[in-house]
Amino acid sequence: MYCPFCHHEQSRVTDSRVVDGGSAIRRRRECTSCGGRFTTIEKAVLTVVKRNGVTEPFDKEKLIVGVRRACQGRNVSDDALKRLAQQVEETVRAQGSSQVAANDIGLAVLEPLRTLDEVAYLRFASVYKSFESAEDFQSEIRLMKRREREGLE
Repeated sequence: MYCPFCHHEQSRVTDSRVVDGGSAIRRRRECTSCGGRFTTIEKAVLTVVKRNGVTEPFDKEKLIVGVRRACQGRNVSDDALKRLAQQVEETVRAQGSSQVAANDIGLAVLEPLRTLDEVAYLRFASVYKSFESAEDFQSEIRLMKRREREGLE
């Protein structure tokens, strides 16, 4: 890390803290040449482990595109999709790991999407849960209604 005062290439970390709910790391550094102290903030990288074992960085835009497909033709704003994606990212980061399974991201999408738009939820769930028949849809609708009744009582 370059020193902002003398531009020396070497510094040592004197303190390190997780900030912003685990999404960043704040490091207090000291230059080994001039002794100047400075702070850096590094975005903690969240890596997605796909079903086939391939890893890639978490991409909120990719998540929004996938959920937008489920919302096609529905009255769901881009702002609502961005909020949903932010909520999902916070949920998976709260698990405390730098790696998250793609399946866990799908699970994290389901509940906020159900709250946002039930039809979009059913579309997303049909792909995510690999529905194979109309009975799968009916079962999911019954489950939604049961949750709704339990939530109101």
